[in-house]
Amino acid sequence: MNDMKAKLHALCVSYVTNRMQAAQQAIAEAQQAQSDDTKSSAGDKYETGREMAQQETNRNLAQLNEANKLMVALNTIALNSTSQKAETGSVICTNNGNFYLAISAGTLTIDGSDYIAVSPASPIGHRLKDKKAGDEFILNEKTYQIQHIL
Repeated sequence: MNDMKAKLHALCVSYVTNRMQAAQQAIAEAQQAQSDDTKSSAGDKYETGREMAQQETNRNLAQLNEANKLMVALNTIALNSTSQKAETGSVICTNNGNFYLAISAGTLTIDGSDYIAVSPASPIGHRLKDKKAGDEFILNEKTYQIQHIL
């Protein structure tokens, strides 16, 4: 039970780490491009290239900041807690799929089973929160019945 949570948590951490590394790499490349751009007689071209590199750096800094927030959220999850109701860190099995209530990280596959990592702030995460086994809810004209919570 907690082993499943630990595996899902590790996959989420890996997902966020990869996003952070990609953003850091893109920032480094944009900064390198900005510093490599030498001023020529076409001053406008130089300024345009530098501005584009700066915008790229800013976009990637924003992505890095978001990834950092996701990592902080993951670090607050207690992996060995158990609860009868769905809360952050819970694995919720429904008739329409399995969910890991943590961060939005898409579909994660463990031991041949798919789990969708969802944020508590997402529409489905919001509906899952505080539900117990046997509870039902409707989202997008689809009825979900909670089978069990880990």
